[in-house]
Amino acid sequence: MALIHHTTLKPTKLELLSTWLPTRPWYQGGAGAPELTKAGGFRLDDPEGEVGIEFMVATDTSGAAPAAYLVPLTYRAAPLDGAEHALVGTMEHGVLGKRWAYDGCHDPVLLAQLLALIEGRAQAQAQSLTDTPDHEVTHSYTGDSTTLESPLSAATDTADATELRTADGKLLRLHRVLDPAPLPPEGVLGHVAGAWQAADDSRARAVFVTLHATSRS
Repeated sequence: MALIHHTTLKPTKLELLSTWLPTRPWYQGGAGAPELTKAGGFRLDDPEGEVGIEFMVATDTSGAAPAAYLVPLTYRAAPLDGAEHALVGTMEHGVLGKRWAYDGCHDPVLLAQLLALIEGRAQAQAQSLTDTPDHEVTHSYTGDSTTLESPLSAATDTADATELRTADGKLLRLHRVLDPAPLPPEGVLGHVAGAWQAADDSRARAVFVTLHATSRS
């Protein structure tokens, strides 16, 4: 169980993302700096209790139209070997000290727990509360259990998603640019969906992650 500390972060997560997001191929903001708001998301527990796992939805109003991005992040007490390319930045945590924040699509701990969530072996947790399930997060899985135990390829960014392949060729897509839609596309093997507070203050919902048999559905 992850213990949520209500304390200071220097710089804040949004300050780190203001620099990092414009470097992503799926970023859709304006020419200036992003205008970010933390709008929603959820957490997953690391069974070892070492790595913080957060799926943040950040909204940006700097472009022609508001955009919502899914930003999976992990927080570690020391650098992750071989993941220098995935480092979002470092922060000073008021309780835990220095923390290394990574793009979670490149962190094996987050990916293992995401697959467990899709299959129903893990429970989504509230973003800012300790030991509180997030019942807005839904998931489904229709494949066999060996699918989600397969090792994953290196993450690759596209114009709107981050993709990974399982050893048997299945495709895991983390939808970076969120379009409100309550249901996953037909034909997917599994999915994760969640909600956030939209720029117009309505409650929006979208599919965050999909698992496909061999290609996009």
